[in-house]
Amino acid sequence: MVTIKDLKFSYSKKQQPLFQDLQCELPSGSIVGLLGKNGAGKTTLLKLMIGLLQPTEGSVRIIGEQPWDRHPSLLQEVYFLPEEFHHPGISIGNYVKANSGFYPRFDEELLQRLITDFELPDNKRLNQLSYGQKKKFLISFALSTKCRLLVLDEPTNGLDIPSKSIFRKVMAGSLDEDQLVIISTHQVRDVENLIDRVLMLEKGKFIMQKSLFEISSNLQFATATSPEGENVLYHEMVPGGYKVIRPQTGGSSSVDIELLFNAISNGTEKMREYVK
Repeated sequence: MVTIKDLKFSYSKKQQPLFQDLQCELPSGSIVGLLGKNGAGKTTLLKLMIGLLQPTEGSVRIIGEQPWDRHPSLLQEVYFLPEEFHHPGISIGNYVKANSGFYPRFDEELLQRLITDFELPDNKRLNQLSYGQKKKFLISFALSTKCRLLVLDEPTNGLDIPSKSIFRKVMAGSLDEDQLVIISTHQVRDVENLIDRVLMLEKGKFIMQKSLFEISSNLQFATATSPEGENVLYHEMVPGGYKVIRPQTGGSSSVDIELLFNAISNGTEKMREYVK
């Protein structure tokens, strides 16, 4: 679905490249979490994927096409939900009439169900909604496009706790096997039960590209009364004890993505060896 090969990108010739020889292959049928510290280049990478920026060198291909070429045949299969957005002063119905026709697989029935689930008012203009309501509408519209590639930048920002729960529910139940979702977020807890593959950016490179199955096969996430022990690769103090990461000794365990992110960002080289 998404193929990134030998990608190099810089905003100007005078600057150091933000990305250098970036490589990635993402298949359909996945929900991918794109993680990284502030300034790691997550939003820039998303814009390269959808064609809002052009690679300096190398290539990005979506379903075999270069997104920078802006072919209508590809644009109708890609939907980008940015972190910051602006809504026109029109009703939900008029917005849908004006924009749904760009997406051949648009599912009106799904949209109405999501609007009901999110309890969105149908008697207000979009610019009169709260930030959280606007975000819920955009999430509903994005899922209803049924695009092959959905790119969501911080989708849970501005959502209250019940809405985050609905978001996880509708994401899990509204996707087809030929779709790929890429979620860039700092709110790891909001999406960790959804994603099945993790990409982690640091200093312009992927320091991890793993499925959750691969991670759980190599690492064990547990709680302990002490951080000591030969096999402890990383630990964090929590009420009542410690969260620890150890080498997997058999079977598999649930992956604590937030703990994993902290471990790779702040842990030792030994820790990083397990996720290369």
